[in-house]
Parts: sequence; structure tokens; C-alpha cells
Amino acid sequence: VYQLLTDLKQQRKESGKSKQSSGQQNLNTIMYETLKYISKTPCRYQSPETVREFLVAMKDHKLTK
Repeated sequence: VYQLLTDLKQQRKESGKSKQSSGQQNLNTIMYETLKYISKTPCRYQSPETVREFLVAMKDHKLTK
């Protein structure tokens, strides 16, 4: 999620659209608050590879929801 939001933020910065609807402004606020929260957690340092490795390692334990 962190990587997705940072990529989306970068794309928006590069597009440079200045006029935004109120819905777009709300979405920007949600993205900002989410990134701010996530950046303070360890998941900031996770990558898709580490998550995949974790899931493969846990597969043998046959955990259920």
C-alpha cells in the first residue's frame, strides 16, 4: 500500500494539474494522512519480495483465517 500510494503521489506531482474538484481534494487528504501514518510503521520498509517470502515461509504451517 505504501509503495502504491507513493507511486500515485509521484504521478500526480508529475502531471501538475492545479484545478481539483472537492472530491479530488478529499482523496488527496486521505492519501496524505495514510502515507503519514504508514511512514511511521515498519511496513514502510517492506517490499513485495519480503512479503512473498514471508507467505511462502508460512505456507507450511497451514494457518487459517
